[in-house]
Amino acid sequence: MYTFDWLAKQAEMRPDKRALIDAATGRAYTYSEFHLRASRFAEFLRNEWRVAPGERVALLAHNSSNYFEILWGCAKAGVILVCLNWRLAVPELEETMRDSTPVALIYDPAFAAQAAALRDRLGIDRMMTLAPGAAEGECAYEAALAGASGRPVVMPPRGLDEVWHILYTGGTTGKSKGVLQTYGMVFYNALNMGLKIDLGSEDVTLNLLPCFHTGGLNMYANPTFHVGGTAIIQKAFDPSETLRLLSTQATAFFGVAAIYLFLSQHPDFEKTDLSRVRSWAAGGAPIPTSLLHTYRRKGIDVRFGFGMTETGPTVFLVDPGYPESKLGSVGKPCLHVDVRIVDAEGRDLPPGERGELLIKGPGVTPGYWQMPEYTARAIVDGWLHSGDVAMRDADGFYYIVDRVKDMYISGGENVYPAEVENVIYQLPQVAETAVIGVPDEKWGEVGRALVAVKAGQTLTEEQVLDHCRANLAKYKAPKSVVFVPALPRNPAGKVVKGDLRKAHGG
Repeated sequence: MYTFDWLAKQAEMRPDKRALIDAATGRAYTYSEFHLRASRFAEFLRNEWRVAPGERVALLAHNSSNYFEILWGCAKAGVILVCLNWRLAVPELEETMRDSTPVALIYDPAFAAQAAALRDRLGIDRMMTLAPGAAEGECAYEAALAGASGRPVVMPPRGLDEVWHILYTGGTTGKSKGVLQTYGMVFYNALNMGLKIDLGSEDVTLNLLPCFHTGGLNMYANPTFHVGGTAIIQKAFDPSETLRLLSTQATAFFGVAAIYLFLSQHPDFEKTDLSRVRSWAAGGAPIPTSLLHTYRRKGIDVRFGFGMTETGPTVFLVDPGYPESKLGSVGKPCLHVDVRIVDAEGRDLPPGERGELLIKGPGVTPGYWQMPEYTARAIVDGWLHSGDVAMRDADGFYYIVDRVKDMYISGGENVYPAEVENVIYQLPQVAETAVIGVPDEKWGEVGRALVAVKAGQTLTEEQVLDHCRANLAKYKAPKSVVFVPALPRNPAGKVVKGDLRKAHGG
């Protein structure tokens, strides 16, 4: 099986329909313009840089309309794009590039110093800046596009298992893993997610997760292009700007739990009219039920879901109108995906029992770049081992309980920090919280809560502990509390518990 060039098709069917809006610069392009700009970049790759199909080109840049032109230009040329995490230090970026061996580097002017260091360390001779002008020996993006012929370049049908781009994960906790992203993964995510939210050509989606993350590319920008809608690309999350765009332009929105939390804490949240947004969805980490109730009081049902870089990402998204009793559920599997919940021996578990979530389907990655042994451990008989603890109830609704690695054992009992965190979030003074296991001579491990308090509020350790003891089994209640200014988060908005364990796990 194969997929076609969506941009070429949309440019033919709706050439004057607006496809891309760059929120930071005000640039806006129709499908015809988007298609032709991506074509110009593809022509540059082939004719000027002489990049061969299957070779890699790295991109170190903030979100912008340029990012998607480059992504689709690579597709037209058969080149694999390596999406670099701009939050990493130069040595970490160097490690990623030595692993992926790109033949060229494209960079934002904001990262000129990092790009120069990488050029010198790796001996890269093909460099491009997204700035208007270029240094000697380099080229500028707009000049490169202007020098192309302007003839449309139509991507030939691509096999669903062909690699389009590589996204690196796990850079904050050991060696980064390059997750292969195929054309089939992007295509089936567009189907799975698009069907779940009834995404259509009249929709305007707001896209603000970083584009080196699967959410930035696929929740919902690429699915929006698949149906011929309009994607607003926000450079980075800014609560004020995000609220403005949601209240004036967007009709569908996806964000991680942290974004919903920070929006709800913005002083303009209560007075902002968000009624034009017809679809709200969240994923990335368990979302506290207290936060879901905050949005429900404003007439907003946030539909919680689950996905991974390795799954394209959409696996679950709860259906609209879900009952109060299912608050916190990720719903049922999407149309083109299969799941299992298994014990440590790989045996399927009945409803109500907790085990590891396994995932199978055409949206699952074929593996990790140059890591065959790791791939063989992660994907067994076609089933991806997610590393997430899940449970399904008697009605077939699934719940993501926690990460396997975040669970700790206290007195022989499994404790899932997300459950404890959900209780702590019930305290109105809490801005954010995370729970980790710490060594204990008597119980092996006990819980420690890291708590950031809202500005102008006060909270004591005893208040937190008393609340937990009143609402949790004794073995689940944390034994200590550490107050912190804020929690460390990765670009996907997830709390980096490894950093918390290093700082507060003793």
